[in-house]
Amino acid sequence: MLSVEKVNHDFGGRIILSDVSFRLKKGEHVALVGPNGEGKSTFLKIITNKLMPDEGVIKWSPKAKVGYLDQHAELQEGSSIREVLKDAFKEDFQLEEKMIQIYDEMANFTEEEMTAKLEEAADIQTILDHSGFYVIDSKIEEVANGLGLGDIGLDKDVSELSGGQRTKVLLVKLLLQRPTILLLDEPTNFLDENHIEWLKRYLEEYENSFILISHDIPFVNSVASVIYHIENGEFTRYTGNYDDFIRMYEIKKRQVEQAFEKQQKEIDKLEDFIARNKARVATRGMANSRQKKLDKMEKVEKIREKPMPKFNFMYGRASGKTIFETKDMVLGYNEPLTSPLNMILERGQRVAIKGVNGLGKSTLLKTLLGIIKPYSGKVILGDYLEIGYFEQESNPDNVNTAIDEIWEEYPVLTNYEVRQALARCGLTNEHITSQMKVLSGGEAAKVRLCKLMLRDINVLVLDEPTNHLDVIAKNELKKAIIEFKGTLIMVSHEPEFYRDVINEVWNLEDWTTKII
Repeated sequence: MLSVEKVNHDFGGRIILSDVSFRLKKGEHVALVGPNGEGKSTFLKIITNKLMPDEGVIKWSPKAKVGYLDQHAELQEGSSIREVLKDAFKEDFQLEEKMIQIYDEMANFTEEEMTAKLEEAADIQTILDHSGFYVIDSKIEEVANGLGLGDIGLDKDVSELSGGQRTKVLLVKLLLQRPTILLLDEPTNFLDENHIEWLKRYLEEYENSFILISHDIPFVNSVASVIYHIENGEFTRYTGNYDDFIRMYEIKKRQVEQAFEKQQKEIDKLEDFIARNKARVATRGMANSRQKKLDKMEKVEKIREKPMPKFNFMYGRASGKTIFETKDMVLGYNEPLTSPLNMILERGQRVAIKGVNGLGKSTLLKTLLGIIKPYSGKVILGDYLEIGYFEQESNPDNVNTAIDEIWEEYPVLTNYEVRQALARCGLTNEHITSQMKVLSGGEAAKVRLCKLMLRDINVLVLDEPTNHLDVIAKNELKKAIIEFKGTLIMVSHEPEFYRDVINEVWNLEDWTTKII
């Protein structure tokens, strides 16, 4: 279905892809995995012609109908969700129009034309029957409800949707189109637990091919049968799910290390012999022979390890007993999103907020922090609060370098101190001197986490902190949150991440507090 040969791509002075080859067979379920910033999203943009590679050949099968989840696609204001989803069947509607036109013009056909036109109309009818054209509405309802759009209302104008809801509409439309190749870049980032489960079942049963980028390991384990591991700009193919890949990767890593050590011992022996014998006439020939052997030797290179992030949140002085209290607070912008809420968060509580997209999880955090005003009612903040707030997404047009981003907030730090802080978060010199807008989502998240680590805090507020973070960074962040002694309030759709770090869940769907 897809063949990629010797693709190279540099971006912002960084080598992203190096001599990459890739193949996708009919019906394969492929996951691209690897550390942040290794070029997974760049690869999808290259194979869909949104980016041009510096070198290489990309060949699609003529039968390939590619569907790409582009989270930046435009949705036309004035269109309802239902109208956007119906557009997924545009080709079928065009065929129906053609068939109707044939029947409308039938009186004008000659007998010879009549036979040919009736055959054409019959062929169209067969195509429409097989494609399920006459049950489109129920198809739309099924997939839309599976991903939670039914809760929003299919007649809602798309201009009124949140970012997460908008991405859901694009995903549902893409699934309804049933392309022969589906390209999904972190589709679970904007889905809650129930809808991730629905998408998991859908992809498990998907008869066509897909290429998926995701750091949600349970999700990848369930849906992928082929793993492409991206490391240091190179792709390596493994058959099996993520757990199978990890086992094979560890075996390969040990084999490379053993081969490296064995070769280093041989090199040391050769170099020792050459050094002792090259000056003596009697043994110079043997020394030269060993030198030639050494020169021709194909060197085994150790697998280059990526810098490990190390997160640590510094606990400041104790806050007052009450962190915040709300009195008849209603969330909303131009219209209310909730009924009046009376909530209280006390020092030492560790809370995860869950609920379907569009209920106002991020809005709740911003309202509690005073970033936006409540639609009505009020929020009363406690005393001696030192809040560290991690926003879900960064500004996509930020031209600051990573080092400037830290300096703007902490101008008293030296160049060395800023670089050291960013390096602790797993960022290399290449990342540190790159503009924020060219960093991957995971690299940009590490810069934002770095800001929080540089000051004392007693309340940690995290909005979807695991979006974009690779597996290693996620695990390190989890450790840091567990070690943090202050109050925690976090929005997350990953129970396996938050289950061990919190003691309460606030479910926005029913506004009750549940003890785990």
